[in-house]
Amino acid sequence: MPPYNCLAGQRSWSQVDESIPVVLASASPRRFELLNRIGILPTVAAADLDESQRDGEPPEQYVARIALEKALRVAPNFLDSAVLAADTAVVLNHKVFGKPANQTEAKAMLEELAGRTHCVMTAVAVIAPTPQHPAQQTPRTQYVTLETAQVTMIAADPSELDWYVSTLEPMDKAGSYAVQGMGAALVERVEGDPTTVIGLPLRASIRLLHLAGVHWP
Repeated sequence: MPPYNCLAGQRSWSQVDESIPVVLASASPRRFELLNRIGILPTVAAADLDESQRDGEPPEQYVARIALEKALRVAPNFLDSAVLAADTAVVLNHKVFGKPANQTEAKAMLEELAGRTHCVMTAVAVIAPTPQHPAQQTPRTQYVTLETAQVTMIAADPSELDWYVSTLEPMDKAGSYAVQGMGAALVERVEGDPTTVIGLPLRASIRLLHLAGVHWP
């Protein structure tokens, strides 16, 4: 299997005109805050679904599938809105690091990532609003993209990891760290778009929302 291309592309964007409402199919405060940065105050409607990885499912297909399933779960309740969802995974040697179940698991993940470079994958899915002429029975358009970044962690010692885990910050984070929080102390460098690592690549999100009819003048 060829190596992942972990460098996110560069895209431009400008201020949003919210003529079409945007729904965020996620309860993540980080994704909500990132959308706020680009002038969007979305309606939040978290999707409740099984986010388990299927046997033999490649990481990139896994995050893309979960992002799309989240959007599809919420979309029927918001016919006139653009529904956006995302999913993030930390990947090292094709192994996916999700959210830790407990502090012991969080520390084990961080020990495995320490001193190494891993890939962060975030898939974004957008479901466009219902077409203007429903009599044509045209299905809602779906857009999905995958963005990646590389993160190199410091070779943290056990006491540093114990301290970080004790803050409880790792507990709802893929890979057990938050690059935008106290977890930055464990990160040596990020190559690519930092918003991909946080959980919602903004340039990619803007591009898909634009395709779905949310315009930036």
